[in-house]
Amino acid sequence: MVVPLIARSLAAVVGAALVLTAGASVVGTLMVPRPVGSWLTRLVDRVVVTAFRLVTAPIGGYRTRDRVLASQAAAILISQLAAWLGASFTGYALLFWPFITGGISRAFTIAGESVFTLGSGVPHGAVPVWLVFAAALTGLVIVALQIAYLPTLYSAFNRRETEVALLNARAGVPSWGPELLARTHYALGSGVSTIGELPEFYERWERWAADVAESHTTYVLLVRFRSPRPLSSWATALLAVLDSAALFLALSPKAAPEVSARLCLRSGFLCFTQIAQAMGVKVPDEPDPDEKISLTYEEFLDAIARMREVDFPIEREGDLAGAWQDFIGWRVNYEAAAYAVTAAINAVPALWSGPRRRKVAAIPPIRPGKGKPPA
Repeated sequence: MVVPLIARSLAAVVGAALVLTAGASVVGTLMVPRPVGSWLTRLVDRVVVTAFRLVTAPIGGYRTRDRVLASQAAAILISQLAAWLGASFTGYALLFWPFITGGISRAFTIAGESVFTLGSGVPHGAVPVWLVFAAALTGLVIVALQIAYLPTLYSAFNRRETEVALLNARAGVPSWGPELLARTHYALGSGVSTIGELPEFYERWERWAADVAESHTTYVLLVRFRSPRPLSSWATALLAVLDSAALFLALSPKAAPEVSARLCLRSGFLCFTQIAQAMGVKVPDEPDPDEKISLTYEEFLDAIARMREVDFPIEREGDLAGAWQDFIGWRVNYEAAAYAVTAAINAVPALWSGPRRRKVAAIPPIRPGKGKPPA
C-alpha cells in the first residue's frame, strides 16, 4: 500500500515537532541554568515516579522501601536519555519518509542508522543526506551532553551531603530540631555547652540552603537523589535546622543568635518554596501569617521535655503558651513547602516532618548512651 504524499508530508511535520521537542527538552534540562518546563521531561519524571510508587506500595518497612527508591534517580536519568533518543529517532524517521522509497520501515531503518550509528547509511538525494547528518549530530550531542551532565549532578550532590552528614552528629538520625538544640548544649557529655557555635552554624546552613535552592531548581532531578544512609535526608535535615532556629528564637530570645537564625530561616524557607514550585507543587511565594500549622502544642511540649533532659537554658519557662505562638509565627513560613517536598520524595519519616503518601509512624532520632551532662 502506497501512502499518499500529503499524508507523508503531514507525518514529516509531526516528526519535525518531535525532534524540536526533544531538543528543547535536552537544552532546558541540561543547559539552561534555571527550571525550564518541558512536557517530555515532566512526562518521564511522572511515569518513573508512578512506577516506583506502585512497586513500593506493598512494602511495609521504610528501610526496604528506601533501598528500592535509591535507584529512582538513576532510572529517571536513563529514561530521560531513552525518551530524548526515542523521540529523535521517531521524528527523523517521519522526516525521512516523504523523501525515500521503501516505505515507513525503510525510513525507520535509515533513522536508526543515523541517530545511533552516526549516519552509516546514506540514502540518495540532497534532503535525505542533510537529514542523515542532522540525525547523526543529534544523537551524538544528546549522549555527550548527558555524559557531561553527570559530574555536575554528583558535584552538587556531594556538597549537599557533606553538611547533611555533619548534621547527623548534632541533630540525630533522623534529624530533629529539638534534638539539635539538646545535643548542641549537651556536647556529647563534655560538660561544656557548645551553644555559642550556633551563630556560625546557622550562617553555614544559610549558605547551604542557598546553594541547594540554586542547584536543585536548575537540576530538579537532584531532589530525588537520596542520602547514602537510609535514615538520613537533605529535606528532613534542613527542616530540623529551621525548627531548631525557630525554637531557639521562641524559647530563649535573648540567648538566641537573632540575626543568623533569622537569615537561616529565610534562606531555608526560600529553598523549600523554590524547590517545591520547581517540582510542580503549588505553594505560595509568601505564606499567610494567619495560617495555622499542623504541629500540635503537645508535640511542642514534648520537644521542651527533651530539652529539659539536658538542662537546656529556656528563658520563657513561665510563658510557654506565648513561646508556642511565636514558634507558630516562624514555622508557618516554611511548614507547608517543607511537608510538600518531604512527601513528594518520600523522605525518611522523621519527627515533625509531616505526613507521607503511605501512613507510617514517625521515627525518633537514634541517641547514643548518656555521658556526663554539662554543669
